[in-house]
Amino acid sequence: MSAAARDRLAQLAAEHGTTIRALVEDLAQGTPTRAEYAERADLARAELASALGSAPSPEAEAKAKALLERLGATSHSPQAAA
Repeated sequence: MSAAARDRLAQLAAEHGTTIRALVEDLAQGTPTRAEYAERADLARAELASALGSAPSPEAEAKAKALLERLGATSHSPQAAA
């Protein structure tokens, strides 16, 4: 790890009143993997299909994803999810 990255982590940890170790552990535990994102997407599609009678079309999903990206809601999620 570069000294700059270590220093930034130390600053972030200090600002959050924690340690670098705890900060990294929280990040690792709180950030879904691509597989977990895919599983969540599948569950959401199933829930929509159950509630609405059909799952959203690929076009509707693409529009929703584009809107979320414009709003900054997906800036930390993997591009390959869903």
